[in-house]
This record gives sequence, structure tokens and C-alpha cells, in this order.
Amino acid sequence: MAENGASAKRTSGDPGEVSAYPEGVPCWVDAHLSDVAAGRRFYGELFGWTFEERAKGSTQEPVKGSAEAAAGEWVWARLDGEPVAALVRKTDGRMPTVWSVYFHTPDAAALAERIRAGGGQVVTPPHPVGGLGTTALAADPDGAVFALWQPAGHPGFGRRHEPGTFTWTELYTRDTEAANTFYGDLFHDALFGPDAAPDFGRAPVSSVFPAQMPPHFLVHFLVGDVEAALGAVARLGGRVRVPPFETSYGGVAVVSDDQGASFALLQR
Repeated sequence: MAENGASAKRTSGDPGEVSAYPEGVPCWVDAHLSDVAAGRRFYGELFGWTFEERAKGSTQEPVKGSAEAAAGEWVWARLDGEPVAALVRKTDGRMPTVWSVYFHTPDAAALAERIRAGGGQVVTPPHPVGGLGTTALAADPDGAVFALWQPAGHPGFGRRHEPGTFTWTELYTRDTEAANTFYGDLFHDALFGPDAAPDFGRAPVSSVFPAQMPPHFLVHFLVGDVEAALGAVARLGGRVRVPPFETSYGGVAVVSDDQGASFALLQR
């Protein structure tokens, strides 16, 4: 297992390059947006990402938790040439505008069964995504939605734990003890094993958000200066949802992009 603060393996996202993430490690994120071009402008300026379009139907289809990816516009975001996220156009306006997190698994079908047995739901059953791998969409017993990724050609992040890349996901839930039990049963080694260096925390919804906020995962991106990043978010048309506050894993501010997708900025 890679140490916290480094990629499991540098990859270019090319087929055949598969990293050694253990099961339960966050390995990919994507944003579901109404306007991918606007997302490119926002995140390109905020994080310095460049973007790569791929032809529909190619083996390099988007990593997504549902089939709309094959019918919609999507791009991979890259930092210094390596994949860090995807932006995917929503094909149904009723779908939420949201960042989703994917957890690595060597066997999505077996993990889906364990999710059901633990009281969770499988929203979208495991299905192949081009030549990249197998994905599924699930929800925990409290209703927080997350995705699974069983890699084939696409291992996940080419960079993480660096400015402008994924560094943490926090589950805001109504019952942290129940969450620890559910996810601990699914991902024990990644969360609690002797070599664990998890990128995944659990906290009560009410510790940061209004009590009526539904349970959810909040994707965190690392920044060198959270105040400067907040200024950029505002200049680009985004909003500050929760001003900076301190956590056990760093200084955090919750923001949304100019289309309403929420995420966090983390300074360590």
C-alpha cells in the first residue's frame, strides 16, 4: 500500500497500467455537470487541469456509476499529463450536480453482495465500462451514495495528494458508529488494518452542515493556500458554502462550482 501523500503508482491512464490500491481506497472521482465546457473553464483555472476528450464508444470511456456516460459528453482532467478526475455531462436534468467518489475493489460483484448483506443498496449493478474496468453505484444504510471501481485498463488516479488533486473524502452521516461498522466490514484493511493510511473519514452531518442535510460524501482537493483558492472560486462564479474550519486532517472550506457541485478545499 502506498503511503498517505503519494500515488499508489504513477500512471498515464493507458490500458494495461493497473495500480495496487487495496480494496476500499478512494481511487477516482468525477463530476456530473449540465455544462462540461463550463466545468472545464472553472476547474482548469482553479486547479490548472488540462482536459482530454475521447471518442464515444472507444475503449477509453468515462468512469461513471451509470450508463449515461456512454451517451453524454465527458472529458478526463489531467494534471501534468496524468489523470486526476473526469467531468461528465448529465443527460437527465433531474440528476444531481455532484462530485462522486469511487472505491477500489478487485471484485465489484462480490463487493456489491457484501453491500447488500450489510444493509446498503446497489443502485446500479456492476457493469463494464469499455476496456477500462467495471463500475457500480451503491448507497450505505444511511443513504450516502458512492461508487465502486474494479480496474482493467484504467487504474484510477495518476496523481493524488498533491495541490490540485484528490486528497480526502469525508462521509457526513447521521450515525458515525454505524458508518464505522458498515464501512469497516467492507473495507477493514484499508481503514483499520496495520498498514492503513486512509483517505476516508466519517463525521456527523451536524458538525458542519445543517441537521437536515442528507448524508453524503464530500470530495476534498488539496490546495497550497485555501484563502487564495477561495478567492479564485468566487472570481470564477462559485460559492463558499462553509468558511474555513479546522479538522484533524487539515484546514477545510466547503465550496461549490458555478453549476452547484459541492467539494472541499483542504490545506495541510
